[in-house]
Amino acid sequence: MRTSIATVSLSGSLTEKLTAAARAGFDGVEIFENDLLASPLTPEEVRARCSDLGLTIDLYQPMRDIEGVPADEFARNLRRARAKFAVMNRLGADTVLVCSSVSPLAADDDALAAEQLARLADLAQDFGVRVAYEALAWGRHVSTYDHAWRIVETAGHPALGTCLDSFHILSRGSDPKPIEDIPGEKIFFLQLADAPLPAMDVLQWSRHHRRFPGQGGFDVAGLLRHVLRAGYDGPLSLEVFNDVFRQAEAGPTAVDARRSLLVLQEELGLGSLPPPVVPTEVAFAELVTPDAEPVTSLLGALGFARTARHRGKPVELWERGEARVLVNTGPATLAHTRRGSGGGTAADGTRLAAVGLESPDPAGAARRAEALLTPVLPRRRAPEDAPLDAVAAPDGTELFLCAPNAPNAPNAPNAPNAPNA
Repeated sequence: MRTSIATVSLSGSLTEKLTAAARAGFDGVEIFENDLLASPLTPEEVRARCSDLGLTIDLYQPMRDIEGVPADEFARNLRRARAKFAVMNRLGADTVLVCSSVSPLAADDDALAAEQLARLADLAQDFGVRVAYEALAWGRHVSTYDHAWRIVETAGHPALGTCLDSFHILSRGSDPKPIEDIPGEKIFFLQLADAPLPAMDVLQWSRHHRRFPGQGGFDVAGLLRHVLRAGYDGPLSLEVFNDVFRQAEAGPTAVDARRSLLVLQEELGLGSLPPPVVPTEVAFAELVTPDAEPVTSLLGALGFARTARHRGKPVELWERGEARVLVNTGPATLAHTRRGSGGGTAADGTRLAAVGLESPDPAGAARRAEALLTPVLPRRRAPEDAPLDAVAAPDGTELFLCAPNAPNAPNAPNAPNAPNA
């Protein structure tokens, strides 16, 4: 299926967000209005930039506090909508997200809400735009997806459909199974997010603590299963408000985001990833340090003994029983320098640089890692070194994939041939 991500999920300027999304392999984006307003680019330039990157603009958002309001307020809302639809035409976006109202002016009147949304859809249709109505979990009168759908159904307008958001649905504990009763063609858009399960105000929970699918406590896969059974065939889009993600580099965050969708699709039988290979045990841990003496003194105090030294690299093997620690006083590797855990390099002090994992199928594990957007890392290897593949964990730690009891593997007598440097 096509994948998309909301620009609000990433850090940086709009140009940086679009570039990160494209490089991570997303097919499209949701343009968050604040990102467009903050950009020096015109809507036409943003449209051209997305086209150059191979991205579609799948949604423009948000439009707030539209429905259920007094006539004079609704007239102002239509003027506001007209200006927004004109911007969407310049962008090349054909679907707008309308959130259920939180305005104190909004009345608890479904018939009025349906009538006004139908009039909004009339105007949208004149611009070639569709309206996707979404229930905010904290909406003043409409806070559940089934309530939003009843209003859309009552309005009965071809340019009006619903947007389903996994956070708004699952944070309220709503049963997602009745989603299957919504005609697929009336589900105009789907937004996915996971979240931990804290006791917290739902608005703060939503705005600051969302996560990508698989990183929280929601059954996002179960909800998606119901949406697909309804006949939805649009993009799987991520809308994740998270303070940490908005401060991290956009590139790695976008890769992590798309990886979450690959795993989610695999869970539903929609992907073709190589099968997972479960490691059998930890073969070794490698520490990089500018000064070996404090590290080796501590290892000695813990009962470790130095059992071997690499022939051509400043690497020693320390063992205690089945525990193996490599102490490396050489320069940091490419992965550690680029994106080390904690943000530093080996010059900053002792750090965990690599973990060796014994695997029944190292090559298969490497293929799965690459399919999940984690390429095998380049490695300087001497002729006598073990042919170990390594991939980078999100924090930059290298994960070596070792065959059990293979020659030159870390548990072999000449283990120091194995470490990287």
